Amino acid sequence: EFLVLRAGKMVSKDQIASAVSGWDADVNPNVVEVYISRLRYKLEPAGVKIHSIRGFGYYLDKPSSPAN
Repeated sequence: EFLVLRAGKMVSKDQIASAVSGWDADVNPNVVEVYISRLRYKLEPAGVKIHSIRGFGYYLDKPSSPAN
């Protein structure tokens, strides 16, 4: 949901970790990588792409609007 709401924008691992963790929990950035990998595998058949930008974070392609 965090990535979808920010489709078309760069999102860092730290931003994702902060968004999905509680106030009292620390999320290791490696955990974010694992879940992004799982999301890619599940979303790939639907044509949804999550790109990794090394040193910056992740980028979810903004869906194109259907033609009228």
